[in-house]
This record gives sequence, structure tokens and C-alpha cells, in this order.
Amino acid sequence: MGKALIIGAGGVGSVVVHKCCQVPEVFEEICIASRTLEKCEALKNKLEGTTKTKIHTAKVDADNTQEVIDLINRFKPDIVINVALPYQDLSIMDACLATGVHYLDTANYEPPETAKFEYKWQWAYREKYEKAGITAVLGCGFDPGVTGVFCAYAQKHYFDEIHYIDILDANAGDHGYPFATNFNPEINIREVTAKGRYYENGQWVETEPLEIKKVYDFPQIGPKNMYLMYHEELESLAVNIKGVKRIRFFMTFSDSYLTHLRVLQNVGMTSIEPIEFQGQKIVPLQFLKAVLPDPATLGPRTKGKTNIGCIIQGVKDGKPRAYYVYNVCDHQEAYRETGAQAVSYTTGVPAMIGAMMVLKGIWKKPGVYNVEEFDPDPFMEALNKYGLPWHEDFSPTLVD
Repeated sequence: MGKALIIGAGGVGSVVVHKCCQVPEVFEEICIASRTLEKCEALKNKLEGTTKTKIHTAKVDADNTQEVIDLINRFKPDIVINVALPYQDLSIMDACLATGVHYLDTANYEPPETAKFEYKWQWAYREKYEKAGITAVLGCGFDPGVTGVFCAYAQKHYFDEIHYIDILDANAGDHGYPFATNFNPEINIREVTAKGRYYENGQWVETEPLEIKKVYDFPQIGPKNMYLMYHEELESLAVNIKGVKRIRFFMTFSDSYLTHLRVLQNVGMTSIEPIEFQGQKIVPLQFLKAVLPDPATLGPRTKGKTNIGCIIQGVKDGKPRAYYVYNVCDHQEAYRETGAQAVSYTTGVPAMIGAMMVLKGIWKKPGVYNVEEFDPDPFMEALNKYGLPWHEDFSPTLVD
């Protein structure tokens, strides 16, 4: 049916490649591209002979738009799946625009020099993509991604009005290290140390980092401490879920993780301001990333489960209704299937499904869109089929 260029060969990229190879009738050919060609070749060697999908590899600097354009012109994909760094979203979007190729990513653009992420930079491409007749799907991981599809599904089937959305992200996995991050350390730590923010009554309310703490009893995981954070899907859901009064995002962290993080903050290791060291400029957070365990290596060590979902409140037929939809993913099962832990798995599977929706013409319309703007039903069906089954609860415990 089509060809996909997958940019990024880390943990998430590995999952995307594995899942694309499970659907060769859709992904007839893929090209795995990264700065590190050896990672791409290792994935190709692992999967070649186990799939009908034809696998190519390439070296590319995704910060360099012309390099990406040249690669697209050589491989001629139907879609580019961007699972590189959020810093590279715009350069890859520019390359897709220049070549007339569909685009999909899992996280919104974030400028390298500022710990801030929002959709304005990518939403600015709407008219250009529409005129070019190509589709850009933004934030098609789990959160953002599946959480937006969950909200759209609830809006379509269970509510006349949605008033409150709480997105809960729990990782009960244990990798055995004193301190490590489950995805790119630089992005993860920037996200966690930023101020919190939530949407209420048409306004954004700002909090200090991890200021608001709740305890929630997660299905199949148990009670966990979770903290209010800002997350990018809040911005798009506040626009696309009509009539919503409040949206919040909570993520769980262990006491050990937070203790280590506070120490690293206190000694300046989480700073993104360059410092002079032995005659050259270095960014402390980038140095910290280099000494921490690579998230792509955590798979064989990590045990436990993740639980990510949405608790939604509103009205149906004039009566109040509450609804909880969530997925539970086992780290070891994810590793056995793809060689990656559940955090990478829950991001990579939706990226494949989103690309499949575009290639099949189901989510194909000119312009730039967030996932909740598309029909959620075929995506929800595919989640069950490709490894992320979801559960529903119509009398959930609410977050106070």
C-alpha cells in the first residue's frame, strides 16, 4: 500500500519499526534513518527475513532540512514518521512540505534553548499544508496521542457535553537503577522540572513544579503518588473538545526519582544554560544525559506495568456521567515483542497506527491536525488489534 520513512532509531523508533513490519500489507517498504547508521542497520538485521516489509536504512541529520529533503527524494515515501527529538519537528515538517509528503510525529516542537513546548509553531503550518494537499498528524504517541483519541471517542459515543478531563499517566515499572529516565533524559527532565499548568474556565492556571500531589489507586497497579504537570495535549484538547471547563494532567513519580532529581537540580545539573568547561561551552543537562543510562537499554531490566488513561466527566441525556478509559501495558511483554520497555511501546504503537490511518486514507485530509480532530473509532479498534487494548469504567473513582 505504501512506503514510510521513519526518522529516529531509539526506543520508540525501534517499536515503530517492529510494528510496521507486522503490517506489511500497509507498510510495503520502510526506511529507518538516524544520525547513527549502526542503530538503523541493527534494526534491519534483526527484522529482515521475519517480515514481508522491505527494509532500507539511511544516515540523516534531522536538524538539516536539506538532508531530509534529499533523503525523501531518494526514498520517495508516502509518509514521514518523525520519532526523532521534538527540536527537529520543524525541520522535518519543512522537508515534508518541500517534497509533498505526509507527516506524523509524537511530540510537539520545543525550541532547544527554551524549556517550553506549545503548538503555535506547528499550527502555523496549517495553511501551507492545506495548500500543498498533504496531511500532518501532530502528537500521535500515547500522551499526547491516544489520550486525545480517548477524549474524542468519549465525546462521540458517551457524552452530549464534556466538562472535566483528567489525564493520568502511571508508570509502575522498576528498572533497578538508582536514577534513570524512561525516555530521552533531556526531554524528560525539562518536562518534569517545568512549572505545572492546567486549563480551567477558559484560563491557564500556573503552579510551581510538582506542587500539586494526589494519590490515585490505579487498576492493576495500585495506589501511586501523582503530580500535576503541564502536558501538550491540554492545549489542543482545550480547543477541540467543545465546552470543556477543566483539563488536568497527572504523572506518577517515585520518591527515589524525585529525591535524585532535586539533588541534580540543586547542584545545577538540570540547567539548559551553557557553561564554560575546559575551554568549551557545555549544557549541563546534555552532559547529564550522556552519563545517565540510555532509555533504549532499559527494556531487559524493567519489570511492572504502565497505566495511562482519561477520567472524563460531563452530561448525557441531561444526566451527569463519569467515564474512565485506560490502557495497561506490561514492560516485560513489550520487551519480549519489540525489545523495548512499555514507555517506548505505548508511544511507538500509536505512531504506527496513526501512519496506517493516513496511508489507508482514513485520516487523510490536507492540513495540520491533532489526533482528536479525526474519527476515533478506527484508531480505537486498531489499538485493541496491535497491542494496546483499552478498558472502560463507568463508575470510576474521581480525582478530587
